[in-house]
Amino acid sequence: MTSGTAMQISSVLEFAPLPTAVPCARLHAVHVLHEWGLRDLSDDAQMIVSELITNAIDASTVLPERPPVSLRLLLTGKSLIIEVCDHSPRGLEPREADADDECGRGLTVVAALADHWGWERAGHNRKVVWAELGVSPAR
Repeated sequence: MTSGTAMQISSVLEFAPLPTAVPCARLHAVHVLHEWGLRDLSDDAQMIVSELITNAIDASTVLPERPPVSLRLLLTGKSLIIEVCDHSPRGLEPREADADDECGRGLTVVAALADHWGWERAGHNRKVVWAELGVSPAR
């Protein structure tokens, strides 16, 4: 590695679109962050992972082939980036949940916890939703 080049490490895991994927993804994120020395980010990261994986599973379970969803954790010099991919042709539709709604607040939670978040199309049938958490300079 040449000097001045930021080191990046990542972890990628694929899940079947099943309800058990959510706790598995959260646990994976917590263990990876502990290994990377980022315990202080694990509470916010596991909540973000939970919300994004839940949305991806919801998008994938309605597809006939029930394609997998994937979680990617990327550590750069300044941030932790959490990416969740699904194969839904539908875009992301953030909405305001009513007070009595039982769901629909996931992206509001992500927006509150993340420094930045967004989504992009990575092909006709591939959507990536991401959230970024800042890493303290002491690392």
